[in-house]
Amino acid sequence: HQIIFKMVEDNPRDVGHAMDNLNIVYGDESLPHLYENSRVSVDQLPHQEGIIRRAVALGRYLQNPLGMVATLCGPGREILSWKLHQFQNFLSPDEKYGIIEQVMVDITNQVGFDMNVAVSHEWLFASLQFISGLGSRKAASLQRSLVRSGPILKRSDLMFAHGLGKNIFINAAGFLRVRQSGLSSINTNFIDFLDDTRIHPQSYHDAVNFAKDVLQEHGGCSDVELVMAVEIIREKSDLLKVVDIHEYAEEKSKLHIKETLNDIKLELIEGFGERRKRYVEPNQDDEFIMISGETEEALSEGRTVTATVRRVQSEKAICSLESGLTGVLTKEDYSDDWRNAPELTDKLREGDILTCKVKSVVKNRYQVFLTCRESQRRNHCSENLHVDPYYQENHSPLKPEEDKSRKDKVPIERPFKRRMIVHPHFQNISADEAIQFLKEKLPGESVVRPSSRGPLFLTLTLKISDGVYAHKDIAEDGKELKDITSLLRIGKKLKIADSTFDDLDEVTDRYVDPLVTHLKEMLNYRKFRPGTRAEVDDRLRTEKAENPMRIVYGFGISHEHPGNFILTYIRSSNPRHEYVGLDPKGFKFRKQTFESVDRLVSHFQRNIDAPRDSGKSLRSGFGDDDQAMDAVYRNDEGRGRGRGRGRGRGRGRGRGRGHRSDGSDDNGGDRKASSWGGGDGTGKSSWGGDDDGGGGKAFGNSSWGGGGKASVNSSWGGGAKDSVGDSGWGGGAG
Repeated sequence: HQIIFKMVEDNPRDVGHAMDNLNIVYGDESLPHLYENSRVSVDQLPHQEGIIRRAVALGRYLQNPLGMVATLCGPGREILSWKLHQFQNFLSPDEKYGIIEQVMVDITNQVGFDMNVAVSHEWLFASLQFISGLGSRKAASLQRSLVRSGPILKRSDLMFAHGLGKNIFINAAGFLRVRQSGLSSINTNFIDFLDDTRIHPQSYHDAVNFAKDVLQEHGGCSDVELVMAVEIIREKSDLLKVVDIHEYAEEKSKLHIKETLNDIKLELIEGFGERRKRYVEPNQDDEFIMISGETEEALSEGRTVTATVRRVQSEKAICSLESGLTGVLTKEDYSDDWRNAPELTDKLREGDILTCKVKSVVKNRYQVFLTCRESQRRNHCSENLHVDPYYQENHSPLKPEEDKSRKDKVPIERPFKRRMIVHPHFQNISADEAIQFLKEKLPGESVVRPSSRGPLFLTLTLKISDGVYAHKDIAEDGKELKDITSLLRIGKKLKIADSTFDDLDEVTDRYVDPLVTHLKEMLNYRKFRPGTRAEVDDRLRTEKAENPMRIVYGFGISHEHPGNFILTYIRSSNPRHEYVGLDPKGFKFRKQTFESVDRLVSHFQRNIDAPRDSGKSLRSGFGDDDQAMDAVYRNDEGRGRGRGRGRGRGRGRGRGRGHRSDGSDDNGGDRKASSWGGGDGTGKSSWGGDDDGGGGKAFGNSSWGGGGKASVNSSWGGGAKDSVGDSGWGGGAG
């Protein structure tokens, strides 16, 4: 822009006349827009504003589209955000990049890589990684070597002077161009013309002999001309065009390299001949799509659109569409009874949001004529949809009654507004599409999408397990609410619960990544049990039957409250359940946060009898409010109360003197179990057991059991004093 300003300043009178003949050509900004917001653009143009970086990218894209696309194929993989097809979101990022990589390898090797041009313009080195035999690491090493030493004069220099080595050189040489580009001060005699062709160095001898044979066949030539046979034959390409390769190969007994000879012929006619389509200036339809951002299908006649009233006149209203296009709604198209209707100024106000249908599109004026007439809005056949010719809209294999019943059961999905957000983790998809997108992916994969709550929210959808997906709202702050376009852009601040973030990258780093780390920790924990709550209960009942003296426990996924886990344990006969919340800081259990599952389990074992409604209220990362969880806990606890301080010996039971009993089942029964009762029983006391109350000695396998002396093996507990044997997780006071 400084150069242009200087030109205008020095020649102000010439600008006006020159502008008369200046042809304005529009370019597609979709890729330059990605470049503007990429990290590589900041590295390449560190002191330039975003609009300047975008303008540079637009110019580069028109001059060298391959180089510009390759620029966004770096470590950041910004190219994944480039929208090329409406169904590309159903591919994983790795699948998409694998396809992109295949295409880039094919086209880069077909076009070739100009070494000396890249030395002069370093941004062009981006496509070097796609040359066969190189890859990103070797390409980066070769780039540093070339930038340090400057332009090269022949291909063979790459093998030794630049450290490629023989094998890599053999793989890559045929696609690396060495020509006069950027070497105006060097005599062209130093440049081997074969180095500017797709002919491999191993076939140079065949190419030279072929050129000599063609020259000799057409009148002969001197010895000097034979030395320069390749250079001369390239200037006399008409001689090559009439050569029959099959006859030549048969005559020279070279039928085994017939295809190679044919390639040599084509390259001698035009080295690295362009095989891509030539650039064509965009027509009016192309310009309309580029400027408006709308496709033919999205803005075809009969399509339903949302319009915001900007100015109201008596006979028409000027509106703006979500894409920024101008919409025109006339009085005749506002109502079916327009003749008797009052003026539009009495019906509409600035800022009103209307649901209309597209009546017509005037592309050269970038205007869309709208209709709100009820008869037109009810006419679904007016929508001009481009569908498969074999598509039958009303065809269904179900009977009408079955079809109606099926439709009645399908919940109505709340619509969402497509957002103007470019980020690798963001996609303009609905909740159902997000679930479908994550269906084949591993637990922990996520996607950010528009929220059905409106443009002031985003939603993070995380795959917890197969069939279980958690959704978390992301509130947006700091928006400019001047129009729909600004409303659809991402907010300056993002908020999840009490945490604030500057952008989606920070959401990923500070929220999603830690959350996924804790999720995987739980899924890989030794006591994690897959399946539904009922299936986990059945597994634990089986474990309890095999080890009746132990208190068995396990973790499972909450299908009713996605984003939470269920801690299930059995002390006597019936499973008990408590919820564990997933959070970026760890695991939330009984209104405390634990950094690891082991710490949570340790706390649980020490405090199984602690009241669960104590402590400060907390929220889990995806889970429900703790008050709601407490209601679930209380429902699980049942109604049993009384803290047994067991009196008496033998098989007696202590009477309730406390405030709770941990022996209650899900139905409020099992009141026989005593919390702290010891026992003189002989072998099956789970904290006193169901039948063996009292104090005294506990022999056998006492699980968490205990008063008096504990001998033999105590699984989760110990005795008070004189503790003997294998006490797994500690005991009481001495």
